[in-house]
Amino acid sequence: MARRHSMVLTSVLGAALLVAGSSASAAETASSRKSDDFIKDAASGGMMEVELGRMAATRAANPRVKEFGQRMVDDHTKANNELKQVAQKESVNVPDTMSNEHREMVSRLSNLQGAAFDRAYMQAMVKDHTEDVEKFKTQANSSDDAAVKQFAAKTLPVLQSHLKMAQDVNAQVGRATSGAR
Repeated sequence: MARRHSMVLTSVLGAALLVAGSSASAAETASSRKSDDFIKDAASGGMMEVELGRMAATRAANPRVKEFGQRMVDDHTKANNELKQVAQKESVNVPDTMSNEHREMVSRLSNLQGAAFDRAYMQAMVKDHTEDVEKFKTQANSSDDAAVKQFAAKTLPVLQSHLKMAQDVNAQVGRATSGAR
């Protein structure tokens, strides 16, 4: 009887450990998926920033918009390269193309020139960088993936400076065009 009780107890403990292990594994998988999703979204957003920055250099009327666009090309190219290294370490495939949402933004702005481009581009940059700052802040503060957390923390101040610049240039572009009406 004692032997049977011992076997039952061993089976129960084994099942409990199996359940606990699969719960931990499920939590790790969910956390890993969040990091993977963040990496893929950041890569797509970075590609969009570079493409739109190039457009700004040729389509913008305002020299500050052109300057901002070039800064986006420079900074986001650097960040994209760093992100690829993080993704490689984490065995995450970085997309070669932008997400549909980002492609649509590029397509929409590619139909504009001059002051109309300036307004739409700078409004998009304020909105996009506001969202990016929040996403990177979340990852920098609470990612379970050390490499992602470090990348987000390192990139966050750059994105915050982009947001401030975008807000300043957007305000200037808005004033310049509102006085021309």
